[in-house]
Amino acid sequence: MSTAITPQLADVVDVFGAERVHSSGSRHPLTHCHIEPWGLSYSCPTPEDPAHDSEVTWLLPALGLRLTQFRPRRRHARRESTELTAVHVQRDTRSWRTTDLLLGLEVPDRSSARIIRSEEFAAAVSGGVIRLSEADYALRTVHRTLEEVTLHRDLQQWLAHRGIYDPW
Repeated sequence: MSTAITPQLADVVDVFGAERVHSSGSRHPLTHCHIEPWGLSYSCPTPEDPAHDSEVTWLLPALGLRLTQFRPRRRHARRESTELTAVHVQRDTRSWRTTDLLLGLEVPDRSSARIIRSEEFAAAVSGGVIRLSEADYALRTVHRTLEEVTLHRDLQQWLAHRGIYDPW
């Protein structure tokens, strides 16, 4: 079975307009959008998703990462895993643009982190969608982060180690 090659995904967050525009052209209003000392924090509702009420995202440009967590609709539902994805972040006064490098980590609450989307990443590299320099960057970023998160055993502790004390 072969993995389909997915084009790189680029999102643009318009900070002043509080809107995220996907590479597909779809636009999503943001309920929360703040520039922080460590990067950008935003969230948006997910009305089309029956299981999730909203998506919370943090962009950490100095680390080359995007942290994403989906918040469940049910109040007492179990907290879901956080995804850490290797990205390139470009920003200016008005907007933040991320290019997804298709490799990341899944960090479950109180469990071990694991690398995700490796088949999609490999297919994109072999198909030329991701340049070799980008692939090296993504691999270094994900492996460094995996090592650090494993060492700290908790995402919140890892963030604190990185100087980010805001609650995730």
